[in-house]
Formats: sequence, structure tokens, C-alpha cells
Amino acid sequence: MKEIDVNVPADVPEEQKAEYIKNFLIATKYTGKLMLFAGDQKIEHMNDDFYGSTDIDGKQQIIPLDDANPDHLFKIANQATIGVFASQFGLIARYGNSYPKIPYLVKLNSKTHLVKTSQRDPSSKALWTVDNVIQLKKQSKLNILGVGFTVYAGSEFEDEMMREAAQAAYQAHQHGLLAVFWMYPRGKAVVDEKNAHLIAGAAGAGACLGADFVKVNYPKVKEGKAQEAFKEAITAAGRTGVITSGGSSKAPRAFLQETWDQIHVSGARGNATGRNIHQKSLPDAVRMANALSAITLGNKDVDFAEKVFKGEELFKL
Repeated sequence: MKEIDVNVPADVPEEQKAEYIKNFLIATKYTGKLMLFAGDQKIEHMNDDFYGSTDIDGKQQIIPLDDANPDHLFKIANQATIGVFASQFGLIARYGNSYPKIPYLVKLNSKTHLVKTSQRDPSSKALWTVDNVIQLKKQSKLNILGVGFTVYAGSEFEDEMMREAAQAAYQAHQHGLLAVFWMYPRGKAVVDEKNAHLIAGAAGAGACLGADFVKVNYPKVKEGKAQEAFKEAITAAGRTGVITSGGSSKAPRAFLQETWDQIHVSGARGNATGRNIHQKSLPDAVRMANALSAITLGNKDVDFAEKVFKGEELFKL
């Protein structure tokens, strides 16, 4: 594959630059764009996303029983074309030896959705350290490319999360790893967390904390087009890549179109998708991941991506 120029942060030591460049190129499949398969919802949303039914365009659809087992996530990541598979340290430690070829991004913090903002502003403290990740990488030889961290900007606890995220980015770079931050405006002080201007602010804050990529929500706008409004976040993040959260499950064609707009109209540098992939049977989940990679990594159009999902076309880098 043709190599791209990699912007190595200045806090990456000289002796770790080659490692950082290697990890960046592997994670982005030599494109500079990140297709992140999100598998961190087992804590974030508990079993709500993995068992029962989900609403798609006003219709309840049964989630395949396979999705209730964490192994489903790893099977998808192992078979599909992705950039990284993001999940918590504990799951990766438990399943990683069975799936050593998966490119991993280790999530350092998480919280459940049980405590609502009306009760207490969100706080997600670090559960593991970068040193823990480095030790796991050394002793297991797993293909760990980076770490992830969630920050709830606007929470009364944002200072704690920002400090831990900033230190995680610094420590990750010291070892040549990538840092990807989930940047979500949320808390009693946040009136509209899908506001385009606020999302842009969160993206810029993630860049200030040292993230290589920031994962943000796609804005909801009352007037105009979301893909145009989203350009503010791309600009605010500057040299830090912006990737978008996939959110709840949607009809396949509509989701593929939305992803294409985010990347090829707004200028996002990737996608971060969980439910729209894993809330499917294994064959459908793998094809959806490949369809998203066709758009993200292969610059394919929506028609081609839809054919990949339907099994009428193949996409593999």
C-alpha cells in the first residue's frame, strides 16, 4: 500500500516515532482515515444494546441472540475490514488470545447509563492506566494500537476527566500509541448536546487535550443541512481527525448515506460504529462493517457500499 505522510505529535519521543507511524498507518489502513468498530457498549449501555429488540424507523426489530455474547463482537472484528476494534481492557484481555490479529484500541474509562443526568452529572473515571495497556501489549503480544477515553464536556466533573484524558494522551504518545477521545457535551449545564456549535467546541477541546482522533456525535439542525453544520467541528479540530458516532440502529441505506455525507461532504476523517454493525447476524454485521469501510477507506459511493452490505459486491483492502 502507498504510504501517507503522518503528522507525528511533538510529544512522541524520537525512539518511538517509528512505532507511532506504524500504529497510525495500520489503524487507518494507510489512508489517514479511521474506521473504528465500537465495542464498548457492554458497560456504557449494559445489555440494552445486546438483547431484546431495537427501534429502526419506528419498527421494532429483534436483536439476534448471538449479540448477547461478547464473542460476537470479536468474531465481527476478526472477519471484517476495520481500522481498530475499541473495547474495554477486561474484554480484550479475556478474548484477545483467541483473536490475536484484531487491531485493538483499549478503552480506559467507562460508566453505565443507569445514573441519569437529572440525578448527577456524568463522570467517567479511568479504570485502567496506559501502563496497564503497555504491560498487556508486552506480555500478550496483542496488536494494540492505541487507547480511548471518554470526556463529558459540560459536566461538573469535566476537569477530572480532562486531566485524566490529557495524561492518557501524553503517556500513549510516549509509547508510540494513538489516543482517541470520545468527546460528548453532557450534563445539567448542556441544553442541547446535539448542537453543532457545541459539538465543534467539544472537538476542539479534544484536540487541545492531545487526541489524534476525536469521536463526536453528528449534529441535529432545525434549519439547513447537518453535513454543512458539521464542517464547523472539522475546522475546530484542526489537525486532529474527527470521527462520528453511529448512534442507534438505522435502516442500512440511510445509515450508509449519512456516513458518506459525514466523510465526503463534511470532511470527517472516519466513522465510529457500534450498534449499526453488531445488532445484526454475524454475516450481516461483517458485510455492514465492510460497507462502511468501502465508504471510509475505499472512497466508494453509497450504491457500491449498499451492494457490499447485500452481498452483491466485495470490498477488502
